Amino acid sequence: MAGLVIPVAEWAALHDLVHRYAARVDERDFAGVAQLFGGDGVLVLPDPPHDFGPVREHPSPEGVAAALSVLDDVPLTAHGITGVVFDPGGNPAARGRITCVAHHVGPRDGRFADAVWHRHYLDRYAKTGGGWRFARREAHLDLLDTREVRATRLGR
Repeated sequence: MAGLVIPVAEWAALHDLVHRYAARVDERDFAGVAQLFGGDGVLVLPDPPHDFGPVREHPSPEGVAAALSVLDDVPLTAHGITGVVFDPGGNPAARGRITCVAHHVGPRDGRFADAVWHRHYLDRYAKTGGGWRFARREAHLDLLDTREVRATRLGR
């Protein structure tokens, strides 16, 4: 099994990459998210409620930023990474399966509602001169739930 282990320093760098993605999305730093992708990187998103699997491809960092900009209409998001698994994918490449719970909070009927997306990402990473980058990130939606929100930093 020694061939299936990512060295600790590489694991830490990949871990940092997936957490930076979540943090930058929550900060609405879509240009910063785009920088986490290689020049030919691709983000593939689902199209809920019709397709929960990755069906909409957004190639290039510019395409990634444009795709995520739809979140500008969502006043608050909070992405929590709940699991990370990395495997070697060739040299210098790796693969990952990342689980996440993403909260999308916005107004609904005079109150706030939280659309909770339980998702997992199937990632391919490439090591570049600037460190690890996403070569391909496929987002799979596993469960979608909506909840009423009692209070947020946005108010009640």
